[in-house]
Amino acid sequence: MNAECKAPQVSVVSRPEPTCGARVITPRVDITENASELTLYAEMPGVSSDQVQLHFEKGELILLGKTAPREIQGTLLLDEAPHGDFHRVFSVDESIDAMKITAEYKQGVLVIHLPKAESARSRQIEVKAG
Repeated sequence: MNAECKAPQVSVVSRPEPTCGARVITPRVDITENASELTLYAEMPGVSSDQVQLHFEKGELILLGKTAPREIQGTLLLDEAPHGDFHRVFSVDESIDAMKITAEYKQGVLVIHLPKAESARSRQIEVKAG
């Protein structure tokens, strides 16, 4: 019998619409997986740690952040630096232990640890000689 291995899934759910002329920025994200967890790395340059919000509800991981435009001395010639509201929503598989999700924010990157539930982790089963 050939059993299929199904890895925990994290997928993008939605993107908000800008309101009142505000910019909405979708942070760039990398996701890695090892035997015990998924790790999500979200780039959020210019967002201070007190402006980062992370929520988990009803199977969705919601990532929010806010940054203001820089104060400009002189005439703005090029405006590529992101400013506005950062927003991403991810649908999180039930194989992730939602009560153990942790996060840290360093140098503009939010690192979110999504531990796999014990029942979703692979394990070696000892085969005894009979």
